[in-house]
Amino acid sequence: MASELHKQVPVRDEMTQCKRRRVVLCSPLGKIEIFGCETGIHEIHLEEKAEPQNGVEASISCEVCEVTGEMKEPLKQCIAWLQAYFTEPQLMLKLPVPPFHHYLLEQASFTRDVLWTLLRDVKFGEAVSYKQLAALAGHSKAARAVGGAMRRNPIPIIIPCHRVICSSGQPGNYTGGSHLKEWLLSHEKLQKEKLTY
Repeated sequence: MASELHKQVPVRDEMTQCKRRRVVLCSPLGKIEIFGCETGIHEIHLEEKAEPQNGVEASISCEVCEVTGEMKEPLKQCIAWLQAYFTEPQLMLKLPVPPFHHYLLEQASFTRDVLWTLLRDVKFGEAVSYKQLAALAGHSKAARAVGGAMRRNPIPIIIPCHRVICSSGQPGNYTGGSHLKEWLLSHEKLQKEKLTY
């Protein structure tokens, strides 16, 4: 839920001293911008109002279409992870999650606790409600606050805020629209079924 993040969240001092690099992937969700430095990934921005490819079984590719500056290891790891996510999820499960370098993920806070819990505990092809995630993170009465944490997620897809749904089973809100969330959930469900065969 980070496409508007660069408009809403001021960059902290420690991040302004980084030599930020930018990579753009052309993906089934449209363009994905990745910002990072030699320490880790700062943010991932999904293209606003992107129209995902029709049908999750369509020929899926994920290629680098723009690079700004020398690509450091965290960016290479992030690209490999996202390419595997879209094209060969069985490989993604074996790849390390790229390191992150964003203050929301480094400083102790409710948001950090929730995002790390989500990353650690909600696996590919699974979904969890806002209420369930609140309980997993040790804050059982904070379901609404979990929604706020999802909106502030600087690393969508890798930190899978798309896997957090309403208790009713409805997908709920997502960066760029609920249709992107539905596509990601459908993609994971289909790929998980293939992996079990």
